[in-house]
Amino acid sequence: MNGANKQEILLESGTNEMEIIEFYVGHQAFGINVQKLKEIILFDRSNLTTIPGSNPSMLGTLLLRGVTYPLIDLKKHLNQRQLKEDVSTERAVVMVCEFNHRINGFKVDGVNQIHRISWSDVEPLAPFINQYKPRFTGSIHIEDREILLLDLEHIVGEFDPESVLDENNKIDTSAAGQERFARRQQIKILMAEDSTIIRTNIEKVLRDAGFTGLEMFVDGEKCYQRILQLKMQADEAGEDICQHLNLLISDIEMPKMDGLTLCRKVKEELGYKHLPVLLFSSLINPPMEGKCDSVGADGYAAKPEIAKLIEMIDHFSGIES
Repeated sequence: MNGANKQEILLESGTNEMEIIEFYVGHQAFGINVQKLKEIILFDRSNLTTIPGSNPSMLGTLLLRGVTYPLIDLKKHLNQRQLKEDVSTERAVVMVCEFNHRINGFKVDGVNQIHRISWSDVEPLAPFINQYKPRFTGSIHIEDREILLLDLEHIVGEFDPESVLDENNKIDTSAAGQERFARRQQIKILMAEDSTIIRTNIEKVLRDAGFTGLEMFVDGEKCYQRILQLKMQADEAGEDICQHLNLLISDIEMPKMDGLTLCRKVKEELGYKHLPVLLFSSLINPPMEGKCDSVGADGYAAKPEIAKLIEMIDHFSGIES
């Protein structure tokens, strides 16, 4: 059995589960979704080209099989202290990761193992911590240690903001554009996104584009509870859900309930197959597109592609471009 088939069996779409790889930076354990990981290699300084004047945590570019990729030193970037018991830097490794259609390398002190976890076990960071440390999406307790889930998109965005969300969406001031803006104001949208910065930015972009009937949620569970409230209102009034909700947008990686599970529950458990669901995630690639299709998603886009997301919203809302 090859690795791809095994992965599909282990993690069926919409089960609210994922696999994380645990790694170490200094004395602290961190984790990321293995679907972002392409490979792990030993750190070889001879393959590194430094960039004069760059951020101290941007080591430079790493040459890998004839292609160069940016290499970020997570220990420097996270300000992790070097302790006597830390893993020796001579054994440092590079996690080569792909998300948002880009490949980046991250230098860490070592990797431990892969864990299969449920999103329902991921605890969001306390709001007062998240305000100052949006680099983490949550934490999970495994055995005798707390593993912080690292938001690699946010870290890359600190070097290249457009890699996370391209906000250059021009407002159409023509007569047709103004009419489209007015029609967008009638659309009722729910969106789930756990990243504070992305949630704030995308809300601004969508509202500026005319989507004022937008409600935002910090995870899939809270969004689903709101959908259940709307379902109750619709049922009591003898109305279709589309009288109360026209479209759902969701990230995929979120604490409590991921976007694939949210989509599956809406489409299958609630039976709202006619309600458009769009998945907006850094994980979008051909294998993930297959998972999105399997839970009934109507469309998907990678997070930098805000213009594509708006086009899909217009399409599924019946608004002509």
